[in-house]
Amino acid sequence: MKFLDVQHPFFRPLWRRVAVVTLCLGWAVFEIVTGSPFFAILFGAAGLYCAHQFFIAFDPKDPE
Repeated sequence: MKFLDVQHPFFRPLWRRVAVVTLCLGWAVFEIVTGSPFFAILFGAAGLYCAHQFFIAFDPKDPE
């Protein structure tokens, strides 16, 4: 069991993947605006990682 399994079937619907990426990057912008650069970098990195995993490396097929 991984901490953040981005290949889990829960993330198969597109709207869930978009929501997770939007939430992470939106929270990073919120942290920048409120003056907390550490958490902005943390959530920005998580959002970019999820964007890469969900839209570039994601394989929506059922695991065999």
